[in-house]
Amino acid sequence: MQVTQTHSEGLKRGFTVTVPAGDLEARRAARLAELGRTINLPGFRPGKVPVSLVKQRYGAAIDGEVLEQAVNDTTSKVIEDQKLRPATQPKVELVSGAEGKGDLEFKIDFEILPDIATPDLSNLELTRLTAKPSAEVVDKALNELAKRQRSFESIEEDRPAAQGDVLNVDFVGKLDGTPFDGGTAQDVNVEIGGEGFIPGFAEQLEGMKPGEEKVINVTFPADYNAKELAGKDATFDIKANALKKPVDPALDDELAKKIGFEGIEQVRDLISKQAENEYAQLSRLRIKRELLDALAEKTDFPAPESMIDAEFAQIWQRVEQDRANGETDEEDEGKDEETLRADYRKIAERRVKLGLLLAEIGRAKEITVSREELMQAVRQEAMRYPGQEQAVFEFFGKNPQAADGLRGPILENKVVDYLIELAKVTDKEVTPEELAEIPPADL
Repeated sequence: MQVTQTHSEGLKRGFTVTVPAGDLEARRAARLAELGRTINLPGFRPGKVPVSLVKQRYGAAIDGEVLEQAVNDTTSKVIEDQKLRPATQPKVELVSGAEGKGDLEFKIDFEILPDIATPDLSNLELTRLTAKPSAEVVDKALNELAKRQRSFESIEEDRPAAQGDVLNVDFVGKLDGTPFDGGTAQDVNVEIGGEGFIPGFAEQLEGMKPGEEKVINVTFPADYNAKELAGKDATFDIKANALKKPVDPALDDELAKKIGFEGIEQVRDLISKQAENEYAQLSRLRIKRELLDALAEKTDFPAPESMIDAEFAQIWQRVEQDRANGETDEEDEGKDEETLRADYRKIAERRVKLGLLLAEIGRAKEITVSREELMQAVRQEAMRYPGQEQAVFEFFGKNPQAADGLRGPILENKVVDYLIELAKVTDKEVTPEELAEIPPADL
């Protein structure tokens, strides 16, 4: 094998590799002999198929296999001999020998990972924001729970529906006069002034009496989950059946028992614990963001352009998808395409650099992901696909690169935990509202 370096610019490396025809022929002969010992052909005893017949039948396939294996093997050897750490999969371009004749010559181009010195983290100072669930927060959640258990009593008084009343209706939704799928229902309770319906739907029912009919006009929101209806104007033929009033149950032990608890205090405790868990997650997001901002100032190394390109492509795909769904970030409004691309490319570069720095810190401090931690991540991923769990396990078993995709976030979180433990952390109690003011995360 002959290796010639063609360029070395920044993180970019290029080589031309020549594999002698004799080496290829030796590989080809060995593969033919191996196949001859394993295949079964009519008229021949196992392991006694002539090499000439194997070559006649499988020569073309073996040539392609040998060529691919030679390229992979020699590329790996070049990288190993040069003591390089590729940032992405090397790009291979065949120059000659692809026809299976003569020497094999090909070019490989790739970027290497930069040299990253572990920064001084001895003076790292962070603030951990914390919050406690107030009695008002628990009471609000408890009232919402009671609201879901409410009953309805008929209003016998002959009067129109007013704010707070519940009107039982039948309706038929139409687009351009034609009923659409999912737009027809009977005996639906609609709270006047309540939420959960298309904007403008419940509001137009105010003033109706049981037995009355009317047609209302509504416009589906641009981000409506049924895309065929999003942003469309529609009509609804409404028939009012009965007028009711909601009756919320008392916040007592009877309500608790109705939903499977021993008493109302047990429900309060559960709501409080759930709020504490939510605040703990928000607290971690805030301190992680502060940590990443501090680390970003220490990323004084170049990032491989190929990694930035790949990260930017993923980000931009989500941006375009959101825009197609009518969802634009407030900070992006009014920006032209060029400005948006430049802004998101900066985010991509930040993510790549921080990812590389965290990985380097993890390597230097020997922080690793255990097999059990990785299997737990696979199990969690499988739980997202009920009924297809076994298929998910098999997929990750056959695709180590996909499993590595789960390994990355685990390692990142372990390194973040290590750095938070290392830092001087000051706890600061804030309100739940202040804690929830999460800045947009770039990583």
